[in-house]
Amino acid sequence: IIHIYYKKILQNIRVIMISSMTINTSRRLANPISLRIASKRALTGSTSKIDISHYEGKWSVYGDIEGYTPEKFQIKTYNKISSKGLEVFPGNSYDIRSQDVDAQNARAILIRSYKIKEEEVPLTCRAIARCGAGTNNVPVPRMTELGIPVFNTPGANANAVKELVLCGLFLGSRKIVDGINHMKELGNQGIAKERVEKDKAMFGGREIKDKTLGVIGLGHIGASTARDAMRLGMNLCGYDPGLSVSTALKLPRSLDLVDSITAVCSKADYISLNVPYIKGSPEEGGTHGVISKEVIAHMKSDAVLLNFARGELVDSVALKEHLDGGGKYISDFPDDLLFDHPNAIIIPHLGASTEEAEDAAAAMAAGTIRDFLENGTINNSVNFPTTLLADRPKNAVRVTVVNKNVPGMLASVTGAFSEMKLNILQQINTSRGSIAYNVIDLELPEDKKDDVVSFKNLQEKITMIDGVLSTAILFGEPGKGYARNVEGEYFV
Repeated sequence: IIHIYYKKILQNIRVIMISSMTINTSRRLANPISLRIASKRALTGSTSKIDISHYEGKWSVYGDIEGYTPEKFQIKTYNKISSKGLEVFPGNSYDIRSQDVDAQNARAILIRSYKIKEEEVPLTCRAIARCGAGTNNVPVPRMTELGIPVFNTPGANANAVKELVLCGLFLGSRKIVDGINHMKELGNQGIAKERVEKDKAMFGGREIKDKTLGVIGLGHIGASTARDAMRLGMNLCGYDPGLSVSTALKLPRSLDLVDSITAVCSKADYISLNVPYIKGSPEEGGTHGVISKEVIAHMKSDAVLLNFARGELVDSVALKEHLDGGGKYISDFPDDLLFDHPNAIIIPHLGASTEEAEDAAAAMAAGTIRDFLENGTINNSVNFPTTLLADRPKNAVRVTVVNKNVPGMLASVTGAFSEMKLNILQQINTSRGSIAYNVIDLELPEDKKDDVVSFKNLQEKITMIDGVLSTAILFGEPGKGYARNVEGEYFV
């Protein structure tokens, strides 16, 4: 919440006084903290003043005052997030806190595999980012209801997963694992040298050259797998109902695009499964059990299924029948029914477990969060509309508004600016499903250099419009200017 004595402002500012905290007895869920900040010399040689009144949540609930760094964005991390990735956050404006450190004033949360619960998301949280592609460990629908964007990092671990898929191709073609176990047993008996040549016939296999790889899902991982398989001499077919033009242009020209999963299975010697897990059956719009008994019935009797996507995508009972008949299954997801089947190779979930992938995913997640907190940009979100913004004009204050996607909301928001006689320099309104997102750049008028342009009452008025979920004013110190409408109560 910002009061601005408007003049030209320089970049470097410093806190010169923090006033004492007083109790607010209004209906706001807040205690006021007043900060007075003076800028350094302007280009003209004069100085400008910025007066900021900001409210934080009740310290008894949202963290104690001594653990709060008002001039920084507080970021909570779960799991071990790559330190190289976290270097994307500048230390002078971000306060990074690990899982075992209190962060009840967190502006954003970064996770890997940790299953985040709603009660672990403080009212101060503006965004959640997962260092990975899937977000089934985040309650996305509930976060959407609360107006919190959830981000992921598509493509950051694509190379690591692709390499494991290629490894799976060879594991499914040659009895390498069986051979390793056999040689260990012979070694324990002290007869490995005598038997190594005699026993090799037990572990015969086939080459992948000139065989057909069917790719189900042609996103980052699927497309990359197809390109490398082509270089290994394989024939290709694939299916993806949501194939984008940009991705299609990256596919090998020799890939035969077919119109169904069953068409892939009927053609392929090897099948690579690369689709996200969505709760619900395929008939309900989900992907649970998408590799069903009916689909498996179209596979060749010795087809190898490579699943480095999600275990729930496969009907294990139906797949067991396929394995009993000579097919094979390679996966990095546990399966209580198939884990010890002689034609299954189940390894730990290693798809993205490389140092390079973890660095890339963490850096991508951190960059996405930083761009959102500092500029309002929405990119790689699974529940919010993509919103790519032009640079904020000079001498402008940027305001973001998250609201329910219902008629009349934009008019109500812009009407509040008109009442304050604030000119809108540029704005963008986007929506996705039940949520809408607005970014508005407001001009600070030259003829009001000596007046106070107050955003305190304006932000409260906008935030408390029926249907608005949260607002943010991107101006001044990091971590300031965020407000939420919490079931009719004003939280800032």
